[in-house]
Amino acid sequence: MLWRLIKFLFVLVILGGIALVAYAYVGPVFFPDDFDPQQEEVVLPVTLGNDE
Repeated sequence: MLWRLIKFLFVLVILGGIALVAYAYVGPVFFPDDFDPQQEEVVLPVTLGNDE
């Protein structure tokens, strides 16, 4: 009985891994907004040091 549970969990982990890889490859085609990076302009002042 315990062996069947371990086999079931192993198969479930394998199928979950396959689903994750499939989502990584096919996801940008069906869900492009989820895979686009958020863009924002960043302005930072820069102070250059004097060697004097």
